[in-house]
Amino acid sequence: MKQPNLSPAALRRYLPILDWSRDYSRDTLTSDMVAAVIVTIMLIPQSLAYALLAGLPPEMGLYASILPLVAYAIFGTSRALAVGPVAVVSLMTAAAVGKLAAQGTPEYIAAAITLAFLSGLMLLAMGLFRLGFLANFLSHPVIAGFITASGLLIATSQLKHIFGISAEGHNLVALIGSLLAHLGQTNPYTLAIGLASLGFLFWVRKGLKPRLLALGLKPRMADLLAKAGPVMAVAVSVLLVWIFGLDARGVAIVGDVPMGLPPLTLPAFSADLWGQLFLSALLISIIGFVESVSVAQTLAAKRRQRIAPDQELIGLGASNVAAALSGGYPVTGGFARSVVNFDAGAETPAAGAFTAIGIGLAALLLTPLLFFLPKAVLAATIIVAVLSLVDLSILKKTWAYSRVDFAAVSATILLTLGIGVEVGVSAGVALSILLFLYRTSRPHVAEVGLVPNTQHFRNITRHDVQTDPRVVTIRIDESLYFANAHFLQDLLYDRVTCDEPIEHVVLMCSAVNDIDMSALESLEAINTRLTDMGIKLHLSEVKGPVMDRLKRSHFLTDLSGEVFLSQYDAHATLTARPSPRAVAE
Repeated sequence: MKQPNLSPAALRRYLPILDWSRDYSRDTLTSDMVAAVIVTIMLIPQSLAYALLAGLPPEMGLYASILPLVAYAIFGTSRALAVGPVAVVSLMTAAAVGKLAAQGTPEYIAAAITLAFLSGLMLLAMGLFRLGFLANFLSHPVIAGFITASGLLIATSQLKHIFGISAEGHNLVALIGSLLAHLGQTNPYTLAIGLASLGFLFWVRKGLKPRLLALGLKPRMADLLAKAGPVMAVAVSVLLVWIFGLDARGVAIVGDVPMGLPPLTLPAFSADLWGQLFLSALLISIIGFVESVSVAQTLAAKRRQRIAPDQELIGLGASNVAAALSGGYPVTGGFARSVVNFDAGAETPAAGAFTAIGIGLAALLLTPLLFFLPKAVLAATIIVAVLSLVDLSILKKTWAYSRVDFAAVSATILLTLGIGVEVGVSAGVALSILLFLYRTSRPHVAEVGLVPNTQHFRNITRHDVQTDPRVVTIRIDESLYFANAHFLQDLLYDRVTCDEPIEHVVLMCSAVNDIDMSALESLEAINTRLTDMGIKLHLSEVKGPVMDRLKRSHFLTDLSGEVFLSQYDAHATLTARPSPRAVAE
């Protein structure tokens, strides 16, 4: 029986902690702990808020911010990514679980835990089979459109907590209609707390740090206090509600939050439930991975570091399994907290583990202090966080650059806002794949000629080039596969069906990285038809791997023409060759 490969290199591949921990120093420890303090301060109110967004008890937000961070510190490759509950995944969780059970019920909580477990298994499987490349099929404009629409949807969904009214709906139209219908029931105390919190948190984001620096505080302390803005809002609002008894005047509060570390939980092992959650778990896994790996790659590039996308899948998968086993719900890498973690000086994933300790202490010691916390303050925290994700400029950019991308982005935004988050993200995934197939099914193909006094070939419609009426050279700017094989056939047949004395057709393959079986059959059909027309088919600049595969077929044996090393060789040889028609005459 073959023994598994347990070499140090293989272990470091699956356990990156063995790599970065070798050079862990006291200075690194200090940097990680400072970053952990800052992120912990930021994460406590965010975790509570995102649990509220997901329709879950607030303590589940804290639970999802403890063991998942430890799991990522062991298995993740990013030195700065901060894992935990995020707005978009929380919204998707609410949309997925809300179809199966009512909020606040044990069935709802169990479904959320199962969703995290199922998502974790999917991410682990994708990582073990090295399927990280699948994220490349999601176009950035479509993902940007989905996140923008989700941000608008999330912000709108939290307005009910700002006004102190009830409102339901999974799309923008339903939410706005429900908000307007209940607007007359607005609680003035809740509205005052909500608007004050919004104003304060928006000001904290931009104005607090410069003001603190102007007062003479050191940059690190000013940054720490600025990041603690949401905690200040929480503390002040809790005191106000407690002192003035605002909960008795209709201000909705968080209420009792269980004190203690996360409990050991297990997902529901129900085939029916897994089947109902499968698509949602897959979408959450894909969107979470794309968002996470984008943030991780951006931050890694700033320090000239690299991440391993396939190992990131394993890291995120382990984090979600850890969330499911500790009373949490689906998690991924968050943009805002990761940037804070990076700016605060985090050197290794250990900063995440230290953050988990901080959140654990908060869950163990501070939860009784959250009893009088107004839900309006948590809603304000969410609104301020998600509006930073809204980027409507993507519409202007895609309109100017690519109308196809504009149509895809617009469709994603409209479907997400008009129907719901799951339909929107499903449409985004489908549109990304369809756009890829559309673009590659109609590749750019140019007829080229020789630039005078050079050995370069350029498009005959763009440049003044030399051509020979007997030789037609077609440059294919895409790999050939089943979706574009017939396109090439039709284009060539249209080109050679004319009154010109065409004797040779050269396919310039410098941009062709692959030829699949369907495309090979199309090339064979082209060769046969051109031969019947008295035209020879030639290839030039075929790449080594492509040539290796062609040699394993009978295509080169049946080829009516030749394979040239360079297009210049093909042009020089074929134009110098006497015409068979002239010889016959």
